[in-house]
Amino acid sequence: MSTLTEPASAPTATPSVIDLEKQYLLQNYARYPVVIRRGKGAWMFDDQGRRYLDFISGIGVNALGHAHPRIVEVIRQQVDSLIHCSNLYYHDYQGPLAKKLAEVSGLNRSFFCNSGTEAMEGAIKMCRAHGNRISREKYELVTLDNSFHGRTVGAISVTGQPKYRQDFEPLLPGVRFVPPGDAAALEAAVSERTAGILIELIQGEGGVYPMNAEYARLARTLADKYDALLVFDEIQCGVGRPGKYFAYQLMDPVVLPDIMVAAKPLACGLPLGCIVSNERAAPSLAAGMHGSTFGGGALACRVALEFFDILGELLPQVVRVGDYFRARLRDLAGRYPFITDVRGFGLMVGAELSFPGKQIVLDAMERGLLINCTHEKVLRFLPPYIVTENEVDIAIGVLDEIFALQKEA
Repeated sequence: MSTLTEPASAPTATPSVIDLEKQYLLQNYARYPVVIRRGKGAWMFDDQGRRYLDFISGIGVNALGHAHPRIVEVIRQQVDSLIHCSNLYYHDYQGPLAKKLAEVSGLNRSFFCNSGTEAMEGAIKMCRAHGNRISREKYELVTLDNSFHGRTVGAISVTGQPKYRQDFEPLLPGVRFVPPGDAAALEAAVSERTAGILIELIQGEGGVYPMNAEYARLARTLADKYDALLVFDEIQCGVGRPGKYFAYQLMDPVVLPDIMVAAKPLACGLPLGCIVSNERAAPSLAAGMHGSTFGGGALACRVALEFFDILGELLPQVVRVGDYFRARLRDLAGRYPFITDVRGFGLMVGAELSFPGKQIVLDAMERGLLINCTHEKVLRFLPPYIVTENEVDIAIGVLDEIFALQKEA
C-alpha cells in the first residue's frame, strides 16, 4: 500500500482532542478521525506527522494552499495595527477591496459579511425588497433543484435538495424550484410575481454540474422582462476557481447578473463574504436595512486585497493545471468504466462514479490524499490554485491504485 508520509516533527496531540469534541461540541459534523496540526503549500500534516495531499482545500477556502508566505506576512503586519473596527467608521481596506471587486466583476457596489450563507441571506433580502417596492405580491424566488446556497433558514429555503430542508420546514414561502438546465421549466416559473432568480452556474454540492450559456442568457432575459433581480451564486464556483474570476465570465458574451455573491477563498481562511451588485440592485439595501458586525474587518479585507494580487498571477496556472487534471482523470475513465463522467472548469472538478463514492474517499485518505464525495456518487476535487502537475500526478497515482482494487473486487 502506498502512502504519502514524512517523519513526525511536531509533538503528538493528546488522545483527548477527539474525546473533548465528542463530549462538549454539538455533534453536527461527521468528522474523520484525523487531527490536522499544520499545513504547507498543497499539503497538510496530522498530529502523527503524516502528510496529506490536500485536494479539497477546506472545501475551496484555502485556494492559495497553506501558509502562503505573502498571506502570512500580511497577516503579521496587520494584526500589529488593527484587526477590527465597527462599521460605524472607515478603515483603510474596505474601499480598495470594493474597488477591486468592481474591476474584476463588472458590477458596481459591494457589501461585506462573514460567509457565503450570509451573502446569500443578503441577496435574498435585496430581491424581496426590490419586489416589495414594485408590488406586495412580487416576492417569489425562482431557484434550481440540486442547488446549495447555505445553511441558514433563508439560504436553505432556496436550496433545492430536500435533505438540507426537511428538518427545518416550514421555510420561506414563495420559493419555486425548477430542474437545472430546463429552459421551458424556468420560463414557466418566472412571472410578474418573481422578485429574484437564483442560480449557481456550476453546482458544487450538486455534483459539479454546470449550466450552459443559453440557460444563463434566458435567466437574464426573464429577469429583465419581469423586473426581477438575477443572482449568481459564485461562492464555490467563483473567485478564480473556474480559471476566470467568476463562472459567468466563462460565457461569451459574458452574462452579467444584478447581484453576485462570493466568499470561500476571498480572505484565504479568514471569514469574509461579499455581495456585489449593479446600480439597479444596490438601492434594495438602503441605510439601516442590513448590516454585519464583523463583516469587512480590516484584517480580512487587507488579506483579500493581497489574495487578488496573487490571484491575477495564478489564473493561467489554474487553467493549465485544471486542464491537465481533467485529462488525467479522463485517462482513468478510459480504463475504469465505472467512472461515468469527468466534468468541471479550472480547478473545480468532478468525477462521477456508477456507485457511491464514500469508500473511495476513505481509501484515498488512508493513502494520504484528501478528496470529497458529493451528491453520493461524485468525487469532488477542489485543489488549491498553487497545485502543480507533479502533485496532480501523485493524486492520480493514488486514485489509480484504488480504482484498480475496485475493478478487481
